[in-house]
Amino acid sequence: MSSAQSSSNGSGTAGSSSTENVPRLRQFSLTICKAALKEVGSGWFSGKADTYAEVRVDGEPGRKTDVRKKTWNPVWDENFNVLVELTSTVEVCVYAHYAIKADALLGSSILDMGALLRQHEGRIQNISKTILLKSATNQYAGDLEVIIDGLEVESGQIPPAPAAATPSASSAGGSTTAAPPPHAVAVAAAAGSAQPSPTPPSMPPPAAAQTSSGPPPALPANWEERHDPQGRSYYVDHSTRTTTWTRPLPLPARWEQRVDPRGRAYYVDHNTRTTTWQRPTPDSVRNFNQWQSQQTQNRPAAMANFNQRYLVAPGAAGAGGNAEGGDAPASQAPPPAGAAPPPAAASTPSPAPTAAAGTASGPALTTPASVQDEPLSEGWERRDVNGRSYYVNHLSRTTQWEDPRLQQNVDNKPLPENWEERFTGDGLRYFVDHTNKTTTFNDPRLPASYDQSGAPVRYQRSFRWKLAQFRNLCLANALPTHVKLSVSRQNLFEDSFNQIMRIQPYDLRRRLYIIFRGEEGLDYGGLAREWFFLLSHEILNPMYCLFEYANKNNYCLQINPASEINPDHLTYFKFVGRVIAMALYHGKFIDNGFTLPFYKKMLKKPYNLQDLEHIDPEFYNSLVWVKDNNVEECGLDVVFSADYEVLGKLQTHELKPGGTDIPVTEENKGEYINLMVEWRLSNGVTDQTKAFLDGFNEVVPLQWLQYFDERELELMLCGMQEFDLDDWQRNTIYRGYSRASKQVTWFWQVVKSLDNEKRARLLQFITGTCRVPIGGFAELMGSNGPQRFCIEKVGGEKSLPRSHTCFNRLDLPAYKTYEILREKLMFAVEECEGFAQE
Repeated sequence: MSSAQSSSNGSGTAGSSSTENVPRLRQFSLTICKAALKEVGSGWFSGKADTYAEVRVDGEPGRKTDVRKKTWNPVWDENFNVLVELTSTVEVCVYAHYAIKADALLGSSILDMGALLRQHEGRIQNISKTILLKSATNQYAGDLEVIIDGLEVESGQIPPAPAAATPSASSAGGSTTAAPPPHAVAVAAAAGSAQPSPTPPSMPPPAAAQTSSGPPPALPANWEERHDPQGRSYYVDHSTRTTTWTRPLPLPARWEQRVDPRGRAYYVDHNTRTTTWQRPTPDSVRNFNQWQSQQTQNRPAAMANFNQRYLVAPGAAGAGGNAEGGDAPASQAPPPAGAAPPPAAASTPSPAPTAAAGTASGPALTTPASVQDEPLSEGWERRDVNGRSYYVNHLSRTTQWEDPRLQQNVDNKPLPENWEERFTGDGLRYFVDHTNKTTTFNDPRLPASYDQSGAPVRYQRSFRWKLAQFRNLCLANALPTHVKLSVSRQNLFEDSFNQIMRIQPYDLRRRLYIIFRGEEGLDYGGLAREWFFLLSHEILNPMYCLFEYANKNNYCLQINPASEINPDHLTYFKFVGRVIAMALYHGKFIDNGFTLPFYKKMLKKPYNLQDLEHIDPEFYNSLVWVKDNNVEECGLDVVFSADYEVLGKLQTHELKPGGTDIPVTEENKGEYINLMVEWRLSNGVTDQTKAFLDGFNEVVPLQWLQYFDERELELMLCGMQEFDLDDWQRNTIYRGYSRASKQVTWFWQVVKSLDNEKRARLLQFITGTCRVPIGGFAELMGSNGPQRFCIEKVGGEKSLPRSHTCFNRLDLPAYKTYEILREKLMFAVEECEGFAQE
């Protein structure tokens, strides 16, 4: 075998050096007979796979069998003459062959020639073996039958066993390479039986190969080792009545297993005084400690970045304003009532937003000149800081940007002509405009509801206008006094959960008053802001198993399908829904945003194919291939179903009734793609999403968000930050263009001319998120790891710019003028959705 020869030429010694005339290479016959493979799901493909086997010697490229079509039990019966050294390893790999993507490894096994010779005393003559295959993740993948023949050496030439290991007979044949994954099977126990009789796991166990000669660790309490009829060891957990092939490890130090009144096992960490439903292992504890260490290390920088976020500039003239420029963030709070004003030259941002009692912070309203002449009510004081006015309520010890005279005069003024005030059956106030025959929840007497001519403000696409309407709804439904939450920093999540779930949802609309136990101070908004920041970090705690990152190189969150391991996970999702609604209602931000498809679900908008690009690029590319190619000509055996794996068991989901019998054709592939996208984005998280939305809707009705799109909703929850344009340009790469290209120069001129809101929308359009990592644009992440912002020359003059969010790339055609480039770019950002804008 040529690969073996080339490998051996670089070797200085033979496998056994007992005599100098021992040939370095030996030939033997290896027959690949047949395999019994474990059925696996293959993404959006359903059905059986085309399979072949490959033989490699010492890692060199080898020879392959023929491909066997659509079977999990291929029969090859193909013979290979293999050249090896006596210390070589022969790897046999089984692959699934695909016409439209790279072949996938199903399983592999390694034959150690030295171990085989020792096991058979130097004579390998017509030996038939069944070896276990393992996947790339060390999971059981199936069995492979081979025949080895024609290798014989003298006893003095047999390679000695390595000193660090004591091979067993089973390891010599290669069976040690197949260690199946943990696969728990519920134990059926008859009611009232004295001793349950557990059944072994349904999949083959790992071979009993020890990496060291020491005895195995003792089993934890309530575990028992048993043997099935084939003599294989499996382990019974009498606490949970489950079995597994994997030998359980003892609990880490200062951990304890307990059982609740409903018979469910949980685990107590006496180190941190916390509990979890997941059985801890040394690896999981180590990973959690690393996560916690990273959170602690990055928290100061993350908090500083968090404090710089805002929504709109404070001089933005209420609804529909279009002010741009250098005012301080509107979401920043005025100084506390008892604080001395900072010097005018201070450049550090003031604390984050706070709302007056019974109000929600929002865009500042410009005080008309006629109102400015009126005196403030008793207990109110106006102060100025850095050229901005804010108002102190000494009675409630609160501060706000809005002039209280605007709020005081609203209820005393008559309604405009042809307007009428009414109430719904639930007691909500609304207003009827008999002139235009319309209704609204917004009080027409509020300044934000009228333009300068006195005419009612109509619906606008401006984000500021939408935000003002939302704030007016919050203002109209605000309740007096405050709601107090007392939490400890050490047990923030559970304390917050217990208190928020005990409070009536409508009471969460009252002004928040946060107390951190053991810390003196009054909450003028800063503590509430910090509470939202810390709590949004705690939601990511891997011990809660509620959310996960959309993929390994994405910093947006999505619901974890495995969250159902926590028996109370739906209650926790309802709690998270309430917290997110509270953040919106009170004008606070969270530190970690969700994926855009998740925001779409909140807005009850349908998914589309482009929503998959940033979540699962490989799955997305597969569906794009189906969309762009003729599936009938390619001969793909695709039906209206999807395979997926749960705890090692393959399951099939029908995308429509009878889907396993409905083939995908050119006529119906559009429906197939839509159903597959819907399934991929909602599989395993339907109940969790419903619980989240139920909790959210209890505090903020979802219809209040009807004017927003998913990108604007992310801006409301996560806020905007000042973008360092020099850093942005410095960390941008170009393909087809150079830094000096006129189209590139025009692009950066457009970016510099935009206000921060539109810059955030542009960044969302290209990267999928409005947030920049703590380290700046140099740390932008793509589907393949760190991926800098990219501008590529693609498309004709009549085409629109296109975005690739998984690669942080903008396809920018070579437009002839600055005006055309600006018009096309802004139209793509504001009017188009997703990837396909042309």
